[in-house]
Amino acid sequence: MAEVVFWIVVFLRFAVPLLIPRWPLPAVLASLVLDAADQTIFQAFGYDPPFYQSYDKAMDVFYLSIAYLASLRNWSNLHAVKVSRFLFFYRQIGVLLFELTGVRALLLIFPNTFEYFFIAYEGIRARRNPLRYSLRFWVLVAAGIWIFVKLPQEYWIHVAELDFTDTVRDVAWFGPAVVIGLLALAAVVWFVVRPRLRPPDWRLRLTADPLPAAIDEAGERAAFRAEHGRVFGWSAVEKIFLIGIISVIYGRVLPGVDVSDFQLFLGIAFFVVINSAIGLWAARRGYGWDSAAISFAVVFGLNVLIVFVEDLLLSRRGDGLSLGDTFFFIFLFSILTVLYDRYHPVNEYRTAAAKNEVTP
Repeated sequence: MAEVVFWIVVFLRFAVPLLIPRWPLPAVLASLVLDAADQTIFQAFGYDPPFYQSYDKAMDVFYLSIAYLASLRNWSNLHAVKVSRFLFFYRQIGVLLFELTGVRALLLIFPNTFEYFFIAYEGIRARRNPLRYSLRFWVLVAAGIWIFVKLPQEYWIHVAELDFTDTVRDVAWFGPAVVIGLLALAAVVWFVVRPRLRPPDWRLRLTADPLPAAIDEAGERAAFRAEHGRVFGWSAVEKIFLIGIISVIYGRVLPGVDVSDFQLFLGIAFFVVINSAIGLWAARRGYGWDSAAISFAVVFGLNVLIVFVEDLLLSRRGDGLSLGDTFFFIFLFSILTVLYDRYHPVNEYRTAAAKNEVTP
């Protein structure tokens, strides 16, 4: 029973983040709750997953990757996108260094500020137009989260190695103190901050805003990619590091992976280049699907075929990844590739429009 619960939780931690592009705030909050509650759930069933810290970081990296890709799709404020890009990759570098060294203090030096920055942006967008705010505003938001929220939290979790639910259970005054603190904070927000805010720009919005009309269809995204895309460019570099880092992190968690981190990263880089070349070729011929599920099925099948042909050409016999691990990495790679190729052109279009290179 405990293992069944474990796999249900793992499934949810993979499935719920896929809702973030359409319902950013509710889905990322649900992912955050799952992240906070999974260890408590496991303990309630008497199950202690081996290498929990690495497992937890791997799950975090996946859902934060989906959130980052959602920011490329949804965020109209390009200053906020720049801040989120820095915060996201800064954190991933820290997680990778933690996996390579095991030094927990690295997670304090590289705090997960991106997570709460994403929540802050979507919380603002839910009632107000994010285009009203400057780069300075978003930097101050990120700095406030970094200093006053994430540094204490990262110290609590990764340096002091304390668990919230265990502390509530073991320290009589801690739970009431937290409740009183939250009520005081809510009172300050409601009675002091709220009256000073300008009126909301619109009613509560929990779904993502519509994409720009000029690039909201698969054919339009393919045409834009065909005109502006490059096999070797900054987008390819970003995609290599995005997928490569998460693959190395998962490679250190999965027990059947028998390749070095460098070999795995190079293998992912090879797949990114091949997929980019094929994707650009398809875009220039007008191929594209509005359905993400169909796009994923095509990319997944193509990558399985590439791996099969590669194995035949290299005549490999049992070296490297097991069959299960190979399909897992193809699955992971294909999801992130499809979402990146669908969402990155939207951000590029907005950037080009802001520079008056295309008509908004």
